[in-house]
Amino acid sequence: MPKTPYQPPETDPVDAAEQAAEGSPAATRRSYSLREAFAQPAALTLFFFGFTSGLPFLLVGGTVSAWLKEGGVTLETIGLISYATLTYSLKFLWSPAVDRLRLPLLHRLGQRRGWLLGAQLLLLASLLGMAFLTPQDLPLFIGFIFLAAFAGATQDVVVDAYRIEIAPIETQGALAATYTLGYRLALLASGALALILADHISWPEVYQLMALLLIGVMVATLLAREPVHSEARAASLTGAIEDGVIGPFRDFFQRYRGAIGVGLLLFIGLFKISDQMLGVMAVPFYLDSGFTKTQIGAVSKIFGVWIGIAGAFIGGATVVRFGIERTLLAGIVVGGASNLLYLLLAMHPGDITLFTLVISGENFAGGFLGTAAVAWLSALVNRRYTATQYALFSSLVTLPGKLIGGLSGFMVASMSYTGFFVFSTLAVLPALFLFFWLRPRVALADTTPGPETSPDGHD
Repeated sequence: MPKTPYQPPETDPVDAAEQAAEGSPAATRRSYSLREAFAQPAALTLFFFGFTSGLPFLLVGGTVSAWLKEGGVTLETIGLISYATLTYSLKFLWSPAVDRLRLPLLHRLGQRRGWLLGAQLLLLASLLGMAFLTPQDLPLFIGFIFLAAFAGATQDVVVDAYRIEIAPIETQGALAATYTLGYRLALLASGALALILADHISWPEVYQLMALLLIGVMVATLLAREPVHSEARAASLTGAIEDGVIGPFRDFFQRYRGAIGVGLLLFIGLFKISDQMLGVMAVPFYLDSGFTKTQIGAVSKIFGVWIGIAGAFIGGATVVRFGIERTLLAGIVVGGASNLLYLLLAMHPGDITLFTLVISGENFAGGFLGTAAVAWLSALVNRRYTATQYALFSSLVTLPGKLIGGLSGFMVASMSYTGFFVFSTLAVLPALFLFFWLRPRVALADTTPGPETSPDGHD
């Protein structure tokens, strides 16, 4: 069967004029040196904004799972509580409100900084609420976890919009780099540092310290410059939902009709499922294997982060050398197979050398697959809806894994850790089937245009 080619939509004359004015190939663009790109004030701002985006992710995920486990909460309940992180998969639902609505009082800071400070204040209150309640007041404690996750996801929406609006497209790479550095450092603080500190001070004190870090970043929000264009929002909320949520899906099914479109959406939701299923139960498994929180923090949250970065860079080089589709296939296979490494650790609990090797394999596979996934999704989207469609598709990537991850505690209770690791590996098989079914039917946009190829990647 012939592949379904990428079909660019008809361009509205107004859109064409805006593209010519704001960054189309026909528009005049200046070039920037690396020094100029990284020395701009926005680069430092995005470092702090990356930190504030990364800080809550583990505090409502793996780190709080360790706290709940030590507080006597069952694995089944821990798995269900992990549904709080679904907010990161559903953030596109309220992104039109973040884009259009003005917050009382805070709007004086500007549309972007007002929403970001509002989300940070909610996150601060939630972290302090968790610290003062503790898991002994489980219903209210869970409520604060959900509020913190909602605030964290909202931060992501605001920061993504801020990054795009604050600087020209030519310098976005530098902003993405400083953002990523801040995000990774926040993961180290909320993961490794939090776990190590929890071996020496109480969990409430750990979360109070995390709240203090957030207060420091809030100062950066107050000092940051507001983007010029973020105030000009004429569309209604209904119009924003129509263009921002319905439009990208309508466009997708116009380009990939019938079973091909459905198959693509299923594949998007399934190709990282093995990696995501393991997340909720990982820290409880490490604790049950006899490792201390300091060992878990040092190996999993510090050493593992750098191995993951190495995997991401090697994944990027593989995309350039062998192409997106081959790299994605390799990433899916390696990502699923890496879960089998945990069987070795289950058979040799407490072996720190084996623990290090397992973490190395799992994080390398995750970094490699993550880069391939970004490249593949980027080639799949329509450039008219680049930001929105990418956000929607990246949400679909995480949604099934989070839904199943919420039941992972029940799986472990019924089939043991060993059975769960085998099941999580086999869960990749539907994605592999869909990959080979879709490959001859779907043509990705050409991301490496040659001399006879148009700027959009088409002849």
